[in-house]
Amino acid sequence: MAVFIRSVSGVLIILVMIGLGYVLSRRGWFDDQAPKLIARLVTQIALPAYMISTITAKFSAETLKKTLPDLRFPIVSMLIMFGLSIIAFHVFRINPKHRGLFESMFLNSNTVFVGLPVNEALFGPKSLPFVLVYYMANTTFFWTLGVYLIQRDGQGAAKFDLKQTLQKIFSPPLLGFILGVLLVLLDIQLPSWIMQDFQYIGGLTIPLSMIFIGTAIAGAGLQNVHVDRDSLGILLGRFIVAPVLMGLLVLPTSMPILMKQVFILQAAMPVMTNAPVVAKLYRADADYAAIMVTETTLLSLVVIPILMVIVQHVA
Repeated sequence: MAVFIRSVSGVLIILVMIGLGYVLSRRGWFDDQAPKLIARLVTQIALPAYMISTITAKFSAETLKKTLPDLRFPIVSMLIMFGLSIIAFHVFRINPKHRGLFESMFLNSNTVFVGLPVNEALFGPKSLPFVLVYYMANTTFFWTLGVYLIQRDGQGAAKFDLKQTLQKIFSPPLLGFILGVLLVLLDIQLPSWIMQDFQYIGGLTIPLSMIFIGTAIAGAGLQNVHVDRDSLGILLGRFIVAPVLMGLLVLPTSMPILMKQVFILQAAMPVMTNAPVVAKLYRADADYAAIMVTETTLLSLVVIPILMVIVQHVA
């Protein structure tokens, strides 16, 4: 019961901030450009600073060296999820116009805007390196395979742009993570005033992320939330198939229990918030993607406490 209460409390912390973003958006505080600005502040400013300040303050070189090799587990999981997404597309008889989006959303999860705050609320800063290891795999898969799949739904032939893809993969958050790791491994200490700035700026990450989710839900419109064949496959993939698969991969191993818990929770996060943006860019069905972001984000607030209790007992 204590685990369930802690999980619910962690989700309530998140829910209040999401609700704030939703209410403010519905009351007209944000124009159409505000969500883009918030997303840029989080991904390009606050999150890189958060990575550097937290990694250098909380972790040792020994801890990081033990953690990074376990990147293979999310990689293997996502490869299997891609294969399962193809099977699910045929089993659920998904609209052929949604095939690429369906497969991309089936295998990729929202590891930053939802995953990071959830794990922070449930486990504290000690979960960060495990969150970031999963993030490295997830962001690489999304900006390569995931974007290619979404392009196939759009008008024109899908193509792979190596330069643009590398720019997306080596984004400011990942560069912040890499810089933080290098500072720890090389035992380099930045001036205290710089680290204090990183700490203050990084503190914006979680509240701004949740406000962004609230504005995204308001923008998609709760009235558009419904369960049909195209959405049911995504819900099952995100909240049942992905965490069960990750559990089968990590539970038999000797990795730290916290890492197992974080990996399983990260696998069960909602659809990537980037999916509607990429869909709109390549003229795929951005409305379908936006609705799935909304549905999975809302449902995750119910799924996470339940999953946390299950994970606590099996890990």
